[in-house]
Amino acid sequence: MSQTYSVPVLFVPDLVVLPGMVVPVPLDDAAQATVDAARASESGKLLVAPRLDDRYPTHGVIASIVQVGRMPGGQQAAVVKGEKRAQIGTGAPGHGTALWVEITEVDDAPITDETKALAAEYKQLVLAMLQRREAWQIIDAVNKMTDPSALADTSGYTAWLTDVQKRELLETADVTARLRLLIDWTGEHLAETEVNDKIADDVRNGMEKQQKEFLLRQQLAAIRKELGEDEPDGADDYRGRVETADLPDNVREAALREVGKLERASDQSPETGWIRTWLDTVLDLPWQVSTTDSTDIAGARQILDADHHGLDDVKDRIVEYLAVRARRADRGLQVVGGRGSGAVMVLAGPPGVGKTSLGESVARALGRKFVRVALGGVRDEAEIRGHRRTYVGALPGRIVRAIGEAGSMNPVVLLDEIDKVGSDYRGDPAAALLEVLDPAQNHTFRDHYLDLDLDLSDVLFLATANVVENIPSALLDRMELVTIDGYTEDDKVVIARDHLLPRQRERAALTDTEVAVTDDALREVAANYTREPGVRQFERLLAKALRKAATNIESGKAQIPVTIDESDLKDYLGRPRFTPESEERTAVPGVATGLAVTGMGGDVLFIEVGRVGGTGADGESAGGTRLQLTGQLGDVMKESAQIALSYVRSHASELGIDPHALEGTVHVHVPAGAVPKDGPSAGVTMVTALVSMATGRKVRADVGMTGEVTLNGRVLPIGGVKQKLLAAQRNGLKTVFIPQRNEPDLDDVPAEVLDALEVKPMVDVAEIVAQALEPVQNGASAAA
Repeated sequence: MSQTYSVPVLFVPDLVVLPGMVVPVPLDDAAQATVDAARASESGKLLVAPRLDDRYPTHGVIASIVQVGRMPGGQQAAVVKGEKRAQIGTGAPGHGTALWVEITEVDDAPITDETKALAAEYKQLVLAMLQRREAWQIIDAVNKMTDPSALADTSGYTAWLTDVQKRELLETADVTARLRLLIDWTGEHLAETEVNDKIADDVRNGMEKQQKEFLLRQQLAAIRKELGEDEPDGADDYRGRVETADLPDNVREAALREVGKLERASDQSPETGWIRTWLDTVLDLPWQVSTTDSTDIAGARQILDADHHGLDDVKDRIVEYLAVRARRADRGLQVVGGRGSGAVMVLAGPPGVGKTSLGESVARALGRKFVRVALGGVRDEAEIRGHRRTYVGALPGRIVRAIGEAGSMNPVVLLDEIDKVGSDYRGDPAAALLEVLDPAQNHTFRDHYLDLDLDLSDVLFLATANVVENIPSALLDRMELVTIDGYTEDDKVVIARDHLLPRQRERAALTDTEVAVTDDALREVAANYTREPGVRQFERLLAKALRKAATNIESGKAQIPVTIDESDLKDYLGRPRFTPESEERTAVPGVATGLAVTGMGGDVLFIEVGRVGGTGADGESAGGTRLQLTGQLGDVMKESAQIALSYVRSHASELGIDPHALEGTVHVHVPAGAVPKDGPSAGVTMVTALVSMATGRKVRADVGMTGEVTLNGRVLPIGGVKQKLLAAQRNGLKTVFIPQRNEPDLDDVPAEVLDALEVKPMVDVAEIVAQALEPVQNGASAAA
C-alpha cells in the first residue's frame, strides 16, 4: 500500500533522476539546506524533482544521500541514489530552512505477459544501441536485468533521450506505458543513427577512394615522366577518340587535321587550348544519332488533342507531316537527312494561346527530343552562327548548342519569340536564321565556330511570334505561317475545366472532391473578369480562387466540399474587371465602335468625333473645316481620318448632313491616348462617327465595324478578321460590318462566334452608316 509522509525537496535544473540512478548533485545554499534537513530527519530521505520553467513538478524520486563531499573543481556536492517514484502533494512543515512537501509513494503495477514482452523488445533495442557504441561493460549489466521497471528506468543514463522525454518517463507510473514510449523513442533514434552512420561511412569511403586515386595518378604521372610518355589527355588520346568516334567522313578528316596541329603545337602555345575545346565540341555532337519517328497517326492526334484544345490547323499540319513520312518509309524512300525533308512552321498569335507549350506536345507526338531556343532580345549574329575560333571565349551558335543538348540530329527545335529578334552593329540575327530555316539550304548549315557542314534538314523547326509584321519578309518567306487567333468563350471554359483547373488544384494541394468550380463560374470569369485571347490571366484568376478556398478550409471558414459558383466569384476574385461599355460609350452622338488587332490579339476601338467653333492650332485644313487628330495615331490612320472627312463632306447631302455641321474644327480622338495606333481598317468607323456627330444620331451600341474606306465610299478588305470577330464576341457586340471581300475569311471563324454575331459583308460605307445609326426619331436633331 502506498505511504504518505513529508520529506525535504531538492530541485535540480538540468538533470532528471529516475529510480536506480546514482548521480552527483552540485550544492548551492538552498540545496545544502535540503541535504542538511534530510540528514537530520528520521528517514534520512529527500525528494529529487526536476525544476521546470513552465509549471510546478507533479512527480519526483525519493532518494537517499550516499555521500557528501567536493567535486574535482572544489564545488560542494552530494551523491544521491534514486529509489522510488513519488507524487508531490502540498507543502508540509519541517525543520530547517529547506522546503518540505508531502509525498505519496507510487507503487509499480503487477507485471503482465505484455509487460515482459515489451521489456524483452526494449532490451534488444538498448543492446543494439550499446553494441554500436561498443559499451561492453554496460551491455553485461543490461543483460543481467530481469525487472521490467528497473530496465525501463535505466533510460535515465541514455544520451539519446531528451530531458523532456525523461520527465515524461518520470511522470509515467505504469511500467507498460513507459516501455511503449521507450520502444518508440529508441527505435526512431536507432534508425536515425543507422542512416547517419551509413552517410558517414559513404563519405569516409569516398574520401579514401579519392586519396587512393590521387596517389595512383601521381605515381602514374611519375612513371610516364620517367618513360618520356605524354600525358593521357594529350594529342594521342584525342587521335584515339576521333578514330573510334562515329563521325561522318568529312568531319573525321577535319578532326584529324586539327589533331595533327595539336601534335605539332607546343604546350605553351595558346592554339592548343582552342584546338582541344573545338575537338571536345565536335566529339560531343550526335553526328550519327537520330530518334525514330512515331508512325502512329491516330496516337499522335490523341496526344495533341489531350494537351491542347482547338488549334486544329496546327494539329492537322503535324499529322500531315507524320503521314507523309510514314508513306515514304513504307516505300523505302529517304526520310532522314534528305534535302527539304524538314518542316518549318511559325505559330503566330497573341500571348497565352499555347504556342510555346504546343512545341513540347509536337515533340511528344513525334517521339522526338525537344529543345527550346529563346530568341527574344537576341541582337548578335554570332548567337546564331557562332563565333570565330580566333576570338577569346568563342562558342558555337545556339542552333549547334541545341543539337548538342538534344542528343540527336532530328529534334524538335522551338525558336521562341522570333519576332523579337533585333539587330545592331554586331549584325542581324534574322538574316543568319535564313540559312537555318530554308529547307533548300539547311542541309549544309555552316556554323562559324565548327566550320563544318551540319545537316539540319531533318530538324523540325517551330517558331513562335506575337506580331507577324515584325518578322522580316525574307525570313517569313522561309516559313509556313499558322495563325492562332485566340479562344472563344466556350473554348476557354473547356480549357479551364480540362487543363487549367486540374493543374492549379494540384499546385494548391487540393483535390476535385475538396473544391469544385462550376461551368457557370468559369464562363463568368471568361466573360467579365478577363478580356484576353489566351488563357494566361484566366489561369492566374483560377489560382487565386483556389488559394482562397484552401485558406478558408485551413482556417475553418469553409467546410469540405467547397463549390465555387457564379455568385461566389465576388468573394474569391472581387468585382468583375470588365463590363460591357459599348452602350455607355456610344450613348452620345459622334462615337462609333471599331475593331482592331494588336500584339495582344483583337480588341474594340472607340472613335470619338466632336466639333468646336473656330480653328484648331495644329489642325490640317480641309476647305472650311480644320481637322484635329489625337490619340497617338500613325501616318496611315491620320490619312484614313482625312479620307473619311473628305468623303463625308463630298456626300453630305446623300448622308442627310447639314453642310454647316462640319464647319470649324472637327476633333477626332481615339482612346486610349497612351497607346500608339496605326492602320487603315478604322476608315469606315471614322466615317460612321463623323456622320453620327454631324446628324446628331447615335450609333447603335451593339454594332462594331472594320474596313478601309476610299474617297468614293468603297469598303476595302483588311486583315485579322477572325481576331476582330473574337474581340467583338468578348465585348458583347451583336452586329459586325466587314468588307465583302473579306467574306471568305469567315471560313476560319469558329461556328459559335458566327452564331453569336450577325456578320454583314458590305461594299459601300453609306450602307454601313444607314444600318449603324439609330433611326431619326430615336436620335437627337442634327447639329447645325
